[in-house]
Parts: sequence; C-alpha cells; structure tokens
Amino acid sequence: MSKASRHKQRSREDRSQDGFGALLVVTFQRLKWTLLGALVIIAASLWVFWPCVHGTWIADDSWYIVGNPLMNDPARIWKAWFQLGSWVEYYPIHETVQYLQWQLWHQDTFGYHLTNIVLHLFSALLVWRLLAKFGLRFAWLGGLIFAVHPMVVDSVALMNELKASLSLPPFLLALLAWIDYEEERRLRDYALALAFFVVALLCKLTLVMFPFVILLFAWWKRRAVGWSDLKASAPFFAVSLVLGLTTIKAAEIYAHSGPVYANDSPQGDLLWRFVLAGENIAFYFSRCFLPATPLAIYPQWNVEPHALTAYLPWVVLGGVLCFLWTKRDDWGRHALLGLGFFLIMLAPFWGLKWITYMNSTWVLDHLLYVPILGLLGLVIASLEGIAKELPQSLKPVGIGILGLVVGWLAWTSHAYAEMFTDEATLAAYNVQHDPDSAAMHNNLGFALANRGRLPEAVEQFQDAVRLDPLMANASENLGDALLGMGRVEESIRQQEVTVKLKPEWPQSHRSLGNSLMRAGRIPEAIAEYKEAVRIEPGSAWMHYNLGLVLRQNNQIPEAIEEYRKALALQPDYVEAHNSLGIALAASGNINEAREHFEQALKIDPDYRAARTNLARLPVSQAASALHP
Repeated sequence: MSKASRHKQRSREDRSQDGFGALLVVTFQRLKWTLLGALVIIAASLWVFWPCVHGTWIADDSWYIVGNPLMNDPARIWKAWFQLGSWVEYYPIHETVQYLQWQLWHQDTFGYHLTNIVLHLFSALLVWRLLAKFGLRFAWLGGLIFAVHPMVVDSVALMNELKASLSLPPFLLALLAWIDYEEERRLRDYALALAFFVVALLCKLTLVMFPFVILLFAWWKRRAVGWSDLKASAPFFAVSLVLGLTTIKAAEIYAHSGPVYANDSPQGDLLWRFVLAGENIAFYFSRCFLPATPLAIYPQWNVEPHALTAYLPWVVLGGVLCFLWTKRDDWGRHALLGLGFFLIMLAPFWGLKWITYMNSTWVLDHLLYVPILGLLGLVIASLEGIAKELPQSLKPVGIGILGLVVGWLAWTSHAYAEMFTDEATLAAYNVQHDPDSAAMHNNLGFALANRGRLPEAVEQFQDAVRLDPLMANASENLGDALLGMGRVEESIRQQEVTVKLKPEWPQSHRSLGNSLMRAGRIPEAIAEYKEAVRIEPGSAWMHYNLGLVLRQNNQIPEAIEEYRKALALQPDYVEAHNSLGIALAASGNINEAREHFEQALKIDPDYRAARTNLARLPVSQAASALHP
C-alpha cells in the first residue's frame, strides 16, 4: 500500500473515531438531561404529596381496605378473579394488588400512600414519553405539570383510589404501543397495545373509552377513518364490551348481599340529564385551567332545563368544535385531537347516567385524572407555537411566567395534599370553603364522632340535617351520636325520622333498634332488627346484630340461629364466631363453643376477646356441669 493510500485510510479511521466519539457525547448529553428531567419530576411529586404520606383512612379508604371482609379471606385472590359479586366491582388486578398490600402493611397507611405516589410518578414519566411521541419539544413540561396539577391530588392522596393510579400506567403504555403500531405496523406493537388495555380495564373500567381514542387518532393521522381502522379497533371494542358487561353483572350480584345504594340525587328526565352533562363538561374544563381551591366534594348546583342559559355550555362547545373543524387542515386537527380525547375519556362522567357519588355532588376531581391529558397536550403544543413566535428578548420573561404558573400549581397541590392527613382535617377544610355542603358537615361530624368528640359531632350532624332535611345518612349519624351521649329519647325520635326517610334501608332499622334497646324497649328493638334482616337477608352483619340483641334478651337458641346464619354468609366473621361461642357456652355446649373461639383466633390471632373467653371455658362438658 502506498504512503498516500495509508494516509487516506488513517484519515477515514480518524473521522470514524471522531464521529463515534461525537455520538457518545451527544448520547451522554441526552441521557444526562433525561435523567435530570426525570429527577425534577420525581422531586416535585414527592414534595407535593409528602404531607399526606402518613395520612390516616379517609372516606372510602376504610370501606375498601380496613372494613373489606375479603381482606382476611384466604380465598381473596381466587374470588377476585373467578367469583363475580365477591366485591362491588370486577377489578381483579386492583383487588389482587390491594390484597398484597394488606398482607405487607396491614393497617400501616404509609405503604398504601407510597404505592400511589410511585405509580403516579411512573405515569408522569409516561406522559412525558407520550407527548414526546407527537414530536413536542416541551413534552417534559407536560409530564411535570401532570405530576403537580391540583386536579390529580385526590387520585393520589386517597388510598382507595389505587384503582386510578394503578390503571393509568398500563393505559399510557397501551397508547404508546398503539402509536408504534400506527408507525411501523408491527404485530408485536398491536398485541402489546391490546394486552396493556386489558390490564388497564382489569384495574378500572372507566378506561373503556380507549377504542374511541384509537379511531380519533386514526382520523388525526390520516384525516379519515377507514375500514382497516374499524377492523383494527374491533378487538378493543370487544374487550370493552365483555369486561364492561362482566363488571355490571358483578355489581348486580354484589347488590343482593352488599350495602344498598339508593338514588337520592334529584335526577330528572333526559332533557335534565342533557343540561347537566353540558354543565359538567364546562365545570371540568374550567377546573383544568383554573384549579384554585380544589374540594373533596363540590356543591350541587340547581339544574334548570327550562332556562335558556342552561344550554350555553353546549352552544359554546358546539361552536368551538365547528370552528376547529373548519381549521382541520391546519392547527385545528391537533386541537380536535386534544379536545376530543378530553371529551371521550370524560364521557362516562358527563352525568347522563346516575352514579353513586351523585348523591352528594355532580363532579369529582379524580374523574379528571385521565381526561386532563388531552387538554395538557393542547397546552404544550400551544406553548411551543407561542415560543416560536416570541421574540428572543421576551423569551426569558415567558420562561419566568411559565415557572410561576407551574410553581403555583405545585404549591396549590402541596397545600391541598396537607388536608389529606385525616378525615376531620379534610372535612373541616371543605366546610370552611363550602359551608353549605350538608355532605361535608356530615363527614366532619362522623370524623369527630370517631375521635370521641360527640358534642361537636352532634353540631355538625345538626347542620347537615338543617341544610338537607332529606339526608338520611346524616339523620342516622345524628341519632347515633345522641345515643352515644346518653340522650336516648332524642336518639329514638331522630332514628324514627331516619326510618321515615328511608324505610328501605336496613341500617336505619338497625339504628332505631339500637336506640330502643338502650331505652329498654326490647320487643320493639327486636322487631326493628328483624325488619333489617328481612330487607337484607344476605347481610351477615345484620344477622349478627339481630343475634346480639336476642342474646341480650336471653333468647339464646334464637341468637345461636342468627349467628350461624351470619357465619354461613361470611365464614371468616371473627366477631360472629366469638359471639356464637359465648351463646353456645351459655347453652352448655362447651365443646362447640371452644371450636368457635379457636376459629376466631385462627382468623385473627390478636383478637383478645376470643382468647379471654377461651381461657375462661371449663376443661370439658362434664366440668361445666360441676362448675356452671
């Protein structure tokens, strides 16, 4: 090889090495900024939510976790997956994770809160990745805003909202996989999208609208929805239909044995619901952009379908959509994608169908946890457009304003997260900002009663009843608090009001029975307990309560029968095993009594009452005859 050839070869090698070195530098720089961006999102989220990380059980936390009878059921995971109606919803992945949490942390709330925060962090990073898929240079900012936005606080701060924080990561992964499929048409990406979608639905059904998002994305990408798009989305629609019907069936089965949820909201006809839907959409849209003073429960406004102004939200929305449609060949197409995603994912909560929470409020912040992503994408895209047009001299000002806005969002969320330390703190905060909320006065009273502050609780319950005389739950709680203070006759009168308001509620008859029992009016008390059992024969708790009052009235055989019915419905009912053991011992059946005390301790080794009763039993049936 000539000298010139060797020189050319060395030059090529040097250039190759220089190019590889440059690539390494660029890769390192990108990785450095990626890690830094992730650390900022993580640090901001931890700062926002750390005040609630040691928070106690709030609202439905106790019902979903501590008071959930399935938590101590060895067959819990089997029932979650294969026994419809074992719980109010068919969310088997959510129930499995929740059961594992219970085994790990039991009643230590730190683990539950930390799980929600970690899942939320993961979602925020995935939001960053999702927005980057659309070529948005400010995608990181979108992840940060989602991480600290006030409208996501209760989805993370409430332990019972695990289903929301658990379902969002697979939902976002499904979206990412679908975008990859649209780009490369690889079967692997399609399968991943479908698999992640199934996982998301098995955590929470409200993500059922995903197939419509697929079609919206197809329109955005190709400006049309063809037969190939419909065929590609068909399996997703099939999954939505099957799991949707399964969840509905599970809820119907559970309703026969679980608590009865009555429709107490003043819901009207189709026109009334149409007006409410428009107002709900307007409310949720405004809260995404003006999230000042978030509340756990917002006041219910009057829905007036006969007022022309009631249709203004629909008129405005229709006008905006029509205007964007005229701009669909330009920026309007992107705006329709973001706004369409928001409307589609919010659709189950428009208000066209009654849902349990509507007894107290038309709207809830945590219902925005997924829909807000559509508007967030719009905001990021708009900011990029503004940044391109902004003069270089004004860009520092723009960055400063943006920093202040994000800082305000984080500060508002941090202050709100501090309210989730316990039920009383959150309820007092809500009452302070909405003193006319009967529901929050009731919640505050309940929290105060649990702390033994009965006089203050009575005041709150009285305020709730004054604000909403038809609120049976507040009436019942007021009667219970009065009974706890020894004001028995007042309690009886209040519980009689509760029974008149809700004669179909088994718990209203049980509460009246409690008050009558304290007054010594035993036959009347037993009649109320029997009525509660008649209304809800599938409730182990009601049978147990009837057994208690029968035993107190020395009707031991009848009490034993009710305890057995309770245990037939709920074999792991610790208190029922203990009470049945007491009743059996009183009837002279020492051996069987011992079996039930031992069974109670097998279920809950720390149950002191059963341990004490077992120790007090005579050694044998014969010994019982000698030592009654």
